[in-house]
Formats: sequence, C-alpha cells, structure tokens
Amino acid sequence: MLEKNVADKKTSKRAPSKKEVNVVYENKLKLAKKCGLKKEDLVSMLRNVFVSRKIDDAEIQMRKQSKAFFQISSAGHEGILTAAAKVLKPKHDWFIPYYRDRALCLGLGVTPYEMLCQANGNEGDAASHGRQMPAHWGHIDYNIVSKSSCTGTQFLQGVGLAEGGRYLSQLKAEGVDLEGREAFDDEIIYVSSGDGTTSQGEFWESITTACVNNLPVLYMIEDNGYAISVPTNVQTPGESISKALANFPGLKIYKCDGNCPVESYATMQEVAKYMRSKRGPVLVHATVTRPYSHSLSDDQTMYRTAKELEEEKVLDVFNSYPKFLVESGVLKQDEADSLLDDVSKEVKEAMQKAINTPWPDVSTATDHVYSMDSDISSSEFETEAELTGKDDIPMAGSINQTLKSEIKNNPFIMMFGEDVADFSELEKLDDPNLKGKGGVFKVSSGCQRVGRENQVFNSPLAEANIIGRSIGMALRGIKPVVEIQFFDYIWTAYMQLKNEMATTRYRSGGDFKNPMVVRVPIGGYLRGGSIYHSQCGESLFTHIPGIRVAFPSNAKDAAGLLRTAIRSDDPVMFLEHKHLYYQGYNRTADTGENYMIPFGKARVVREGTDATVFCWGALVQKSVEAAKTLEKEGYSVEVIDARTLAPFDMEAIKTSLAKTNRLLIAHEETKTSGFAGEIAACVNEQCFESLDAPILRVAAKDSHVAYCPALEDDLLPQVEDVTLALRKLVQY
Repeated sequence: MLEKNVADKKTSKRAPSKKEVNVVYENKLKLAKKCGLKKEDLVSMLRNVFVSRKIDDAEIQMRKQSKAFFQISSAGHEGILTAAAKVLKPKHDWFIPYYRDRALCLGLGVTPYEMLCQANGNEGDAASHGRQMPAHWGHIDYNIVSKSSCTGTQFLQGVGLAEGGRYLSQLKAEGVDLEGREAFDDEIIYVSSGDGTTSQGEFWESITTACVNNLPVLYMIEDNGYAISVPTNVQTPGESISKALANFPGLKIYKCDGNCPVESYATMQEVAKYMRSKRGPVLVHATVTRPYSHSLSDDQTMYRTAKELEEEKVLDVFNSYPKFLVESGVLKQDEADSLLDDVSKEVKEAMQKAINTPWPDVSTATDHVYSMDSDISSSEFETEAELTGKDDIPMAGSINQTLKSEIKNNPFIMMFGEDVADFSELEKLDDPNLKGKGGVFKVSSGCQRVGRENQVFNSPLAEANIIGRSIGMALRGIKPVVEIQFFDYIWTAYMQLKNEMATTRYRSGGDFKNPMVVRVPIGGYLRGGSIYHSQCGESLFTHIPGIRVAFPSNAKDAAGLLRTAIRSDDPVMFLEHKHLYYQGYNRTADTGENYMIPFGKARVVREGTDATVFCWGALVQKSVEAAKTLEKEGYSVEVIDARTLAPFDMEAIKTSLAKTNRLLIAHEETKTSGFAGEIAACVNEQCFESLDAPILRVAAKDSHVAYCPALEDDLLPQVEDVTLALRKLVQY
C-alpha cells in the first residue's frame, strides 16, 4: 500500500495532469475490483463518509445553539474508519475507539440519533446515558467499549481484552461453561488513537506486551499530522510512527492513505486476513487530514497557514472520494449530490429528534458509581468462619490460603503481577529442586500450582501495565486479582486506577464494568524501608468514587475481606500492611472456603466506656496496647478496627460514641489530609452532640519516612503517641 507522508501534505506540489489523475483513478478501480468492491459497496462507503461529516456539522450547530456543550470532530478521518467498519465485525471483534472514530462507529451500527443524543447528554445516549462528552464512543450491542477522555490508556486495556479472549477460548476448549461470556478464536481487538497519543508511555508498554504474547491487537494510528497544535516531527522519531517501529520484533505494520476508502479497504482486508489466522499484533498507520480544528476550543488558523489548509481540502475524503467516484464513472454528479441531500436531511431529522429527547432524571445522577446488582456491604457477604486447627496462620498465610481457594474454585480468576507466579518458565514447575518465587513476601506462593494453565503468571515491571490489562480482562467477565508489588510504586498506575477502573461503570451507565481486586503491600515499621518502601496513602483512594478500599489488621479479617472483594461486583483496593504479614499477635485458625465479611462493618476489638479509638492497619494493635496502659490508670477505652475505609462503618462510631462521648482516630498515614480528617468531619456533622471533648487524631508526621531507625520511629505513630492522645482525651 502507498504511504502518504505527513510531510507531503505540507509541501506545495504542482497540480497533477489529467492523464496522471486518470491513471490514479484507473488503478483505484482495479484495486476495488480486486477487493470485491461493487458499486453498491463504493456508494455505501461514500454514504458513511457523508453521514459522519454531517453529524460533525450538526454537533457544531447544536453547540452554537447551546444544545450541545462540547464538540470534537472526526472530519478527515472518515476514509480509513469507514473501510475498517466494513471489514471488522461488531459483537465479534472488540473496539476501543478514540474520539475521531465516528465513521467507524456508524459503520458498526451506532445511529446518528444516538450520537446526537450524546452531544445533548440525554436519555437517547447509548454510549454513556448522559454521562460522557460527545465523541466518547461506546455501545454494549456492538462490543464498543466506553472510552474515557484519557489519551493512551486504551492501549493496555486492548491487550487485556485480547488476553481475556484467549483465556476464555482456552476454558471453552477445556469444556468449561463460559456462563454467557463470549470469545472467538479469530477475534480482533481494535484500539485506535491519533499520532500524538503514540508519545504516551502506555502505548509502548502495550505494543511490547502484545508482541511478547503474540496477541491479536490492531493498533489503528490515524495520523493527521498534529496533536492539537504540535506537529508530528516534534514528537515522533523520523516523523512517522511506522518508521519508528519498523524493526519492532513481532509487530506487523501496514501503511495506507487513509483519505482513500478503496486503498484503506484493501489494507484492512489484508490486515484482517492476517490477524484472523496469525493472531499477532498489527499497526495500521493511516495518513489522514484534519480539515476542522482539533475541537471547538481550538482554532487551527492560529498555527496552520491558509495554503496548508487549502491543500488539505484536496486530500479530504469528503471532497476527494466523491470526486473520484464521479470522474471515474462510478456515479453521476447528480447521484452524488442527491445522496448528500438525503444524508443531510436524515441527520437534520436525527438532530431535531435528539434535541427533543429529555435529559435523564436527576435522581439517577449517582446511579452506577458502584454496582447496583450487588451491595458489598450487605448480608450477602456475611458468612461465618468454619475455624479448624490452631491459631497459627499469619496474615500472609491466610491471604495465601484464600487466594488458592478462590483460584481453584473459580476458573474465571486471572492473577498476575510482578513476581507473583512461582515460575515464568512453566517447565520449572516440576523441578523438585526449585521452590519458586511466589511474591516478594511469599503471599502468592503456590497459587500458580493450584490454578489452570495461564491463570497465574508474571507481568512486566510496569504498574500501569498490570492495571490497564486487568481492566480489559474485567470488561469480558474475567475476575482479575492482581498485585502491585509495593504501594510506593503504584503511582504510574494511578491514571488507570482513578480515571479508568473507578469510572468505567459510571461513564457507561452500567453497560460495562470492571470488578477487580488490586492487592497492595503497604506501610512502614519495617527497618530499612526508608522513603520508597514505607509509604501509606490510603486517602488517595478513599477519595475516589467507584473504588472500595479494605485495610485489614489481622489474618482472620484478611481472609474474610479478601474473599468478599473477589466475589463482589466492584473494583477493590485491598491494602495489606507489610509489617502485619507475619506477626504473632494477629494470627488465625483456618477460616474455611466460604468465610466473608461485608465491607463497611467495623469490628470492636476491645470494649470500653470512657473513650473510643477508631483505627486500622498497624495502628489497631498499637491502640490496643495504649488502651491497656490507660486501663491501668483507671480508664476504659474502646478500640474499633475499621477493617474497610470505603465504605467505613459510621454506625459503629455512633454506637460507641453514645457510650464514651470521646473519639480518637489513629492511622499511619500523614496527618494533614489523612482519612481521619474525613471521619472527624462526618462525626462533627452527624453526632456533634455526642461529643464531650474535641476529636483527636494520631498519625504520622507530615514528612517522608527516613531510613535511620531512630528517625523512622519518631516519624511514624507509636504506642506512646496513642497513649498520650488518649490520656489527653479522657482528662479533657
């Protein structure tokens, strides 16, 4: 296929002669015939181009009338996308299209009315049900996954979709009932972006993982030469992503003129044939135009010359494709004009209908933040432990037992992370001289051995990679249970966690979801941890709607809460304090295979009447020790273990305050903006009259954790700190 280099579009050339144009048209007709394209196919592609452009224009009109509140066009990209839609299969393949992919979604089945309803944010918006901006595609009926506004996050999710499909096909071949999940041996995962987004690191992480694992991910890069105002040559080596990746092992690259639907169709035919048989990743580098500005918030005439924009008009598929069809004799001019008139009328009617469609009822504004099918705080997740054996299982061991049990009993769990598997080389599983890794804290040791092939495995050293892939898997009904090796390094995954995992259900109006469990070793009190192995920052996740947060302090609770997290329908951050993994005071007997604890149900560790300590994690035991000291001084202190923070048990606090009238909140996170502040605010709002003293807090000092043991002890809250605060509280 021919490549139309971006640089060519910016260089003035002499106009081609009539003879040269005829040769080009003749070659295109030959290519169309070779691909099996008949007149009706060529005309249907023209219709799709026209519809896409006219919806752009309708949205712009709606924006001027304050009937739409944002607009970003797909203009110039319609050629390659129309061709892609004609080759790929809705409800068979999977799609994470970016905001320019209107023509693709139209070709897959989304209607103009549905798109214009999204522009207005009303009930007819099938993509997000009034929750997402226009051009953020999604449609449950066609496997079009709801897209966020983030650039680049989609690529790792595409890898996860492919891995999930491959694993489901494996289970199907093994005779496992997929329980309504679907997977096809020849499916393609389509994921797209503009040239600018290829600068994002997650694009490269995704390409790497897809190539290493030979996954059927189709990377559609629509190169219009600009990332808003930044030209390709500023950010891409060789001014071309296909050149930059030319020698990337395992990746097959196709280049085409995305302005030409015929050439694009021929390319996509070849791509689909290769991918449905070879199953490996492909990058399609399609050169397109951008006749409209980046969005209505942008004015490209401020940084692009009038001459450059005039030259692009010639290449623009909206102009060049009907010109080709007419001048090559496929269509008469009046037929092309009539088609455009019909499309314009159709889109105008759809726009009027969309404008008249009501907005969702405001009572639904918070629907689908969390699961509306299963309440993680309900009695559905309350079962008794069937205790057997001695109380000698440490917290790490109880988590390990729970993971093994759930993996063994649920074939749809996929567990991975850095070093979590016993071996990456499966042949070593049978070597009696090798114990295997099983996690840096041995928490996942042996999980690979009890699971099915490909159920437990190691990931690259890349946190966003772990979470992004998990999101893609969860979209297909897989239950990812993954590990971030240290909380201190979770931040490269924060975009995926906050803007993707937490929002998928909400932004799709409940059509898509990603219930998954993210296990994270957290906290300090381990000598030598220093700044980057001692961090505690749970409030950065309790602050995010859509995420559940657990923070167990002992082995029994860890087992019950983890099983609830795995069996629930919400995404869960499961925070495991490293210092508590192997302590002697928080051990348990075997809890059995069905023990669960509802989220939002605190545990009264020690009853009292003079003051309440509400705490979690490592501060639970420290608070117990402080309460014992106060008991010797004649005071009765109640200690409550929160167990979960999102949600947290406000009723338990109210009940306790009715007895004690004094509250201390203790946690390991730094004091300023720590979660204690949120709890204190809730207590102030809801039970101020129950207080006989100010609410006090014990927390880490507002500093990073130092390496020197003496400095660490001073910075992190100790038993003595809790004791002093309690003494002040009871004596107030």
